Amino acid sequence: MKSVDLIRKKWWENKRKYYNIGLLLSGIIAFILYVILGTTLIMPYDPEFEITLFTIIFQGIGYFFMILIANLFYSLGNIIDKELNKENDEKFRKNLFKLGFVFSVSLPFLIPIMIVISYFIEFA
Repeated sequence: MKSVDLIRKKWWENKRKYYNIGLLLSGIIAFILYVILGTTLIMPYDPEFEITLFTIIFQGIGYFFMILIANLFYSLGNIIDKELNKENDEKFRKNLFKLGFVFSVSLPFLIPIMIVISYFIEFA
């Protein structure tokens, strides 16, 4: 393996912790929003909407698996960087990371958004 490839790989490895912290925080914040919005907007109209210890544990386990899948996709960052960044441009690498990071930490917020959309479609 060339030294450029080792430097690139190390760069991506060093960012993985930051990426995972972002995933954890966004998941926690999105779940808190889900609880607030669900109990405020949906629960008064739909008696089947509930948040129990079982649903919290189930969603936590599901999110853990989603983090694993997100980390598999994160590994593609190094591959894409290697294939498309022939000049080994640091700006390209940082922008690629930012794009993937913003996309990944935004995904958990689709659930609270769906709660609001569901409220307006079904109950408003």
